[in-house]
Amino acid sequence: MLGQGPGTGHNGPVRAEQIAPTFTVGTRVMAAIILVATIALAMSGTIVWLLGQSSLRAEIDEQLERNRNRFRVLATQGVDPSTGARFTNASQVVYTHIQRAVIHPGESELGFVGREVKWRPAENTTLRPDQDAQLVEALEPHVVADESVITTMETDKGSYRVMVVPLRDGRAQAALVHIIDLDAAGQELRRTMLLYAASAVFTIALVSALSWFGVERLLRPIGELRRATESIGDNDLTSRVPVRGRDDLSVLAQTINWMLDRVQRSVEAERSLLDDIGHELRTPITIIRGHLELLDPQDAEDVTQTQTLAIEELDRMGILVNDLLLLAKSTGADLIIPEEVDVEDLTLGVFDKAQALGDRRWELQETATATCRVDRLRLTQAWLQLAANAVKYSDPGTRIAMGSRIDNDELLLWVTDEGIGIAEKDLDLVRTRFGRSADAERKAHGTGLGLSIVESIIGAHQGTLDIASQPSAGSTFTLRMPCGGIGR
Repeated sequence: MLGQGPGTGHNGPVRAEQIAPTFTVGTRVMAAIILVATIALAMSGTIVWLLGQSSLRAEIDEQLERNRNRFRVLATQGVDPSTGARFTNASQVVYTHIQRAVIHPGESELGFVGREVKWRPAENTTLRPDQDAQLVEALEPHVVADESVITTMETDKGSYRVMVVPLRDGRAQAALVHIIDLDAAGQELRRTMLLYAASAVFTIALVSALSWFGVERLLRPIGELRRATESIGDNDLTSRVPVRGRDDLSVLAQTINWMLDRVQRSVEAERSLLDDIGHELRTPITIIRGHLELLDPQDAEDVTQTQTLAIEELDRMGILVNDLLLLAKSTGADLIIPEEVDVEDLTLGVFDKAQALGDRRWELQETATATCRVDRLRLTQAWLQLAANAVKYSDPGTRIAMGSRIDNDELLLWVTDEGIGIAEKDLDLVRTRFGRSADAERKAHGTGLGLSIVESIIGAHQGTLDIASQPSAGSTFTLRMPCGGIGR
């Protein structure tokens, strides 16, 4: 039996709460912060170590250079303490220098006569190079050479920086060797680097603690956003993400809340529409069914009456369905396609079409001379719907006026009639789907969807529908929207 793919099967898609994240965003941010801090401290430590090594080597070489210069001055200008005259014996120069030298810990001096070690350091000296056979053997070629040298020598016992200064007196050759233990010289630097490493570990721990606190507060809106979206269902559309601060996450939370508002309005509107449709369609269906159940097939007059009633109710249902389809189209995402429209031309065109709607005294009150960015077809649809309502709820021969005007960068399109008017208490009712006043029900048949369609169209233009009315005196319906164009 073949297995089902992820997220499919009889149980439906996997819900969000069933998916446990391997790594949270906070964990990733924390890991990135710790990694960057560790790399930065490691690079800083490496640079400090390299600079310390370079500085230490330069100080050692400078010390050896000074020692070599003192030895040369002693050999050329010094006085033999045993004779009071200038030195004539190379070995005596080496001996005198060794006797006068101040030896620091980790340093030592040897005196050579020929290839043999003649003078050794004292027993209490920390560095005894004479006991390192590999070092003594490596020094032999340099002590009989003609040139002094400062070099590094490696043995099994350690690493050394060595200065060798050979000296001849014509009869014999001697040499001064000054040795510095590099391991001992670098001990202070290593101690400093150990302290740096301990400080770095403490710093990383401190950064981790502080960043965890900061990241947790910073990313709290993400957790709240996840919980809010998970809580949304058929029975709860009211959950929102708390908005704190003015950073990017706060803006994201606010944007999500706006999206949830739109989802809630859409779902509630869908529920309301379905309820209204069910209510409106149930009545004609019930009427038709009741008459058919009571129909006497043998009574021709009863059959005719029932047939007429059924056709009327079906016609009313057809009008209702057409209005619902029109309303659905008017609330689509691609409802309007704005373009530059000549308002005067639009006004004249709509006024010409409206005059065919009924026998009324049609009057064009005013025409705006401007160019606005609107949807010509949709505005024509909404404006004619208002004109059709004016005809439906007024008597033949009464006045219906239309017009357009630019007022403070807003485009106004209106229809004024002398019809039955609307009571103040019914103004909110007529704006709802299927909402009709009692006077309107008595005056003419309708579905109560006309103004809903108009408000959907004007809302897509970022505008509003204004209603001014008095019972038995007439009404004025005004479409008000941003012009978005340039007056001529």
